[in-house]
Amino acid sequence: MSQTYSFFQSVERSFDKAARFTKWDKGLLEQIKACNSIYSMRFPVKMDDGRIEVIEAYRVQHSQHKSPCKGGIRFSDAVNQDEVMALASLMTYKCAIVNVPFGGGKGGIKINPKNYSTYELEKITRRYTAELVKKNFIGPGIDVPAPDYGTGEREMAWIVDTYASLKPGEIDAAGCVTGKPISQGGVNGRKEATGLGVFFGIREVCRMEDTMKKLGLSMGIEGKTVVIQGLGNVGYHSAKFFREGGAKVVAIAEYEGAVYNTNGLNEEDLFKHRKATGSILNFPGATNLANTSDALELDCDILVPAALENVINKDNAPRVKAKIIAEAANGPLTPDADEILTAKGALVVPDMYLNAGGVTVSYFEWLKNLSHVRYGRMEKRFRENKNMHILMQLEELTGRQVSAEERAAIMRGADEIDLVHSGLEETMISATREIMDIWNANPTIPDMRTAAYVNAINKVANSYMELGIFP
Repeated sequence: MSQTYSFFQSVERSFDKAARFTKWDKGLLEQIKACNSIYSMRFPVKMDDGRIEVIEAYRVQHSQHKSPCKGGIRFSDAVNQDEVMALASLMTYKCAIVNVPFGGGKGGIKINPKNYSTYELEKITRRYTAELVKKNFIGPGIDVPAPDYGTGEREMAWIVDTYASLKPGEIDAAGCVTGKPISQGGVNGRKEATGLGVFFGIREVCRMEDTMKKLGLSMGIEGKTVVIQGLGNVGYHSAKFFREGGAKVVAIAEYEGAVYNTNGLNEEDLFKHRKATGSILNFPGATNLANTSDALELDCDILVPAALENVINKDNAPRVKAKIIAEAANGPLTPDADEILTAKGALVVPDMYLNAGGVTVSYFEWLKNLSHVRYGRMEKRFRENKNMHILMQLEELTGRQVSAEERAAIMRGADEIDLVHSGLEETMISATREIMDIWNANPTIPDMRTAAYVNAINKVANSYMELGIFP
């Protein structure tokens, strides 16, 4: 009889599995695993019809080995303390893996946002922020929330406005939250960050000769077939960057079904089709798959589950044919599925680092808020002028003129979005190599997820040791 684990217990199970491959003291490992602070709150909000509703909400700070803590706020009627604790702990490990100097945090409000008016959602969000301020659970140096499931730029704008009004004169107030609108101190490139990070991570895996040889695949991303589950923000941008990178997106699935075309799909055309018809089905040139889960079992090189948790489990994992499973969503594989796919020789690239594009770019936004200057402002024109001078000298020396297109490309200085994308690319490449180096150095580590956890545990443990807490 198999044991059922809560979400937080599943995270602890993965942690314990990896901890065996480290040399840290048991007490230190227990400290890393534990949630440092859990704030469970209830507060009343007056609804539009005059009735009072008591709202249930949480904020968990998993680790303060680095400050501030970092993690999103989700609005969902499935929110509970166990889920928020699990997500906060994953944020600790995720930040450590991608070398972002934050501890892990997470927040949640137990509501279905579709059941509330905009004004009611604003009141709930502002009251939640006020409760966090009261207990010192938010601040640019304390705890920095971000969007998550059910929230976005609008809610982050409400949070920063509420925080600033309760902390008058705090010069770094904009850094109390990330994922804000550009006009409120947000950063260009945040929207596509997770999908782009997924692409950068998988592209780096596909550049590793030994890994590709074990999987029986050719080097590089070009020509590889990709199936994507989900056409939300992460799925859409994953599809876009894989297609632009030379891969062939042969199927895209959504809750109403899936569409399949061996010649490849264009995610933008499919998105427009869905907006016009209300469904991705009956897309011109594509074959319908009535059961959305059938897409997970299609023959492909790379499978990208970018929507729901636990979509690949012990029942359907034996039928998954993909050689690489890229966890763009949080927890799309159950622990049983993990073991089945590893035994089959597939490579599961874990969510805890692969979908870290969002927190990486949030880190860039936080730095932008603390420095009070947008990226590129100080050097863009200098670079363009310098490049133009070099180009003119080369043309004069060679007696040849470059084309107008080449001239524009050579002279162009970096905008904020260029620098953000470049920083994200460097982050994902470095993180991928670090994890693979740990795995290659210890072949007894069973899978890439465990290697990622080992990497995270080592970094957090080293931070605690440097603080002198564990001599």
